Amino acid sequence: MAKVNPDFLPELKKYGGVDFSACYNCGNCTAICDLSTPEDSFPRMMVRASVVGLEDKITSSLDPWLCYYCGDCSTHCPRGANPGELMMALRRWLTAKYDWTGLSGLLYKYLPATILAFIATALAVIGLAAAYNFEIEPIMHFGHQFEFFAILAVFMVILVPNLIRMWYFLILKPKRKVSFSTYLKSFGELFVHMFTQKRTLGCDDSKTRWLEHLILVFGYLTLLFTTVILDWFHAENILIIALGYLVSAVVFVVTFLFVRGRASRSNENNKFSQPSDWLFVIWLFLLGFTAFCVRLFVDLNLIETNIWLYLVHMIVLVQWAVLIVPFGKWTHFLYRSFAMYFEKVLQTEKALEKK
Repeated sequence: MAKVNPDFLPELKKYGGVDFSACYNCGNCTAICDLSTPEDSFPRMMVRASVVGLEDKITSSLDPWLCYYCGDCSTHCPRGANPGELMMALRRWLTAKYDWTGLSGLLYKYLPATILAFIATALAVIGLAAAYNFEIEPIMHFGHQFEFFAILAVFMVILVPNLIRMWYFLILKPKRKVSFSTYLKSFGELFVHMFTQKRTLGCDDSKTRWLEHLILVFGYLTLLFTTVILDWFHAENILIIALGYLVSAVVFVVTFLFVRGRASRSNENNKFSQPSDWLFVIWLFLLGFTAFCVRLFVDLNLIETNIWLYLVHMIVLVQWAVLIVPFGKWTHFLYRSFAMYFEKVLQTEKALEKK
């Protein structure tokens, strides 16, 4: 029997849910959604589950991740219940649910905790620089080593266990039977969605948004490869240097467009931005912009007399790596990709059962 939780509604509002209790179940949101199908009928079902507080139904559902938030459902909702923003709030709530550390929920719900965490990491970087007597070369060497080990640690200690928890809520706990061979056969779907987000193209007005995201994903991943693997700040190969300039510029130009769009609130999906939404786009912009400036100062032989610039870049980098990537909006990129994979797994298993 499903458990009803009357405290779920006020809890979900802490994650950004607005006015969804105004829903009178007309189904207009589902009818207008280009991505909703008879098999995956959303967002109406998620609105009802949220109003009643059916947590188990929500945690075992892929629906929140199947929504790409074009905003049509909210625009056409006769009650102003903002189902699109509810789906966004559910993704934040699910992110907190998957996170075994509990820090995602803390940072999503309490802005002072986020501010304190950002201040603490900034002070830690400054303290580290002081320990190196503010000498640029050992600090830059540490920064390069940090990038590599931070990626490894965050992935192995935080993200892999969280993905296992996601699998537990979606497959194991609801007792869905999936063969090992189905997991293997469907694995390609994970990478297709991770790098292309092709399902976004199902939204009528999202071609430009899809292209911007595609450019940003490849720009971000290439910048990561260039700085971590190719050691861009110390590179002398002209091709590596040029590649670093190109991809860092791509990252901060595209994210500037995202920041401008979010500030204008011209689209339905930008009207209720939460602190986590702002932090994601602003810090990604700063990551690309400060990396571009650091390399420029290296090439102009100005970095030794302007160590402050590298410290600003490193503070942004550390906050991005230890706060936003494991506990913030970056995780949506990962969980949505795995949601597409799990959907393919379940569809394949269902097709096999019918044979």
